[in-house]
Amino acid sequence: MKKNIFAVCDPEPEYAGNLLNFLNRTHRLPFSVQVFTSLDHLILYAKENPIELLLISSKLLDARLRQLQIGKIVVLSEGTVEEEWQESTSVYKYQSGTAVLQETLAAYSENRDETPRVLPVGKKKQTRYGIYSPIGRCLKTSFALAIGQEKARSGGTLYINLEGNSGLGKLMGRSFVHTLSDVLYFARQQDPNLIHRINGIIQTVNHLDFIPPVNLSSDIFQAGWKDWEYLIRVLSSQSSYETLVLDIGNDTENAIELMKACDYVFMPILNDTISLAKLSQFESMLHIWEEENLMNRITKVCLPQQMVILPADTYVERLLYSEIGDIARELLSQIPFIIA
Repeated sequence: MKKNIFAVCDPEPEYAGNLLNFLNRTHRLPFSVQVFTSLDHLILYAKENPIELLLISSKLLDARLRQLQIGKIVVLSEGTVEEEWQESTSVYKYQSGTAVLQETLAAYSENRDETPRVLPVGKKKQTRYGIYSPIGRCLKTSFALAIGQEKARSGGTLYINLEGNSGLGKLMGRSFVHTLSDVLYFARQQDPNLIHRINGIIQTVNHLDFIPPVNLSSDIFQAGWKDWEYLIRVLSSQSSYETLVLDIGNDTENAIELMKACDYVFMPILNDTISLAKLSQFESMLHIWEEENLMNRITKVCLPQQMVILPADTYVERLLYSEIGDIARELLSQIPFIIA
């Protein structure tokens, strides 16, 4: 099956080429991207190939476009748009490729009442890694980010932090308008356009895509398993990601179900007395809930607590080349033999 078509039309060859290169490096697009620098060439193409999404320069807007089979037109604006096209959503041309893509996909997701008509081409089974620990201060999130970045080197990978207080925004020096809170809201509604809404808010660090984490811990605690299940199902069936990395927090009831939904689970631990007592209590809880089999799927890992302290502004990127990154690579190289 073919992907839906995302066409870009801009008269500046250099801009169009740079945008095409950026879009081709983006693993999450459920579209086939076609780029044009001529309106006439676009129209000829569109007469034979229905276009699902068109991002077009405001300089090339033409009444002939309304006669074509185009699902959604988004205007690539340099500041102003002609009055007759002002009903179309516009995005500012001279901003980052990430911002252009996010705003375009956000516009595409609005006012749609149907599921994506075509799934990604040649989609492989998605592999899910869960990273969880009942123990605090064990470098769980650092390890999850290292796993995610290592997997992103070889294929499309999405990292999701499921903690109520992740600190990632502060760590990366970024602020996020839309976050996992929005995703969970739409998942709760079982929004058929959830994948497009997700595509519109995804951020990237060192080639690893991630959904910005929640700002309020209550948004995590209020999410039920059905919300997470719907989100995972959508990402599995409708995204192009080969790998999903779940950094699971201590909302324990959901944590159990989330780990069961993963192919591999890593559990960072510590060997001090209190940490081992917490681990023992967690295992007792699994016995009470009749989930003992889950322990057979968990690989425990001790991470170097005396690792060199990395500077905050490059912490995430440098994790891959730290001792934690080395351990992540070693464990990943042992899969599938790592699970008994």
